[in-house]
Amino acid sequence: MASSKEYLNFILEQLSKLDDIFYRAMMGEYIIYYRGKIVGGIYDDRFLVKPAKSAVAKMPEANLELPYEGAKEMLLVDDVDNKEFLRELLEAMYEELSAVKKKKG
Repeated sequence: MASSKEYLNFILEQLSKLDDIFYRAMMGEYIIYYRGKIVGGIYDDRFLVKPAKSAVAKMPEANLELPYEGAKEMLLVDDVDNKEFLRELLEAMYEELSAVKKKKG
């Protein structure tokens, strides 16, 4: 099941307290970037983030879920209605995440 554009727009609005948020559509789902780093994505209308130590610390009860078959598990963000929590979560994760590799060619 692909994610809806409505859910994407909802999450983007919830992340509006952060600068430099963008997304890339990929096979019916959406990869979410913060300041040039992949923080997570929207998969089957679920907002999932990478299981960085800071994300686990902020969401110790969060479920690990597969975004799609064969992928690494990611954390399900339950508190998507709380803009301030989402801002703090992504800001905390930022330093732990690696930069996106540039494609050669």
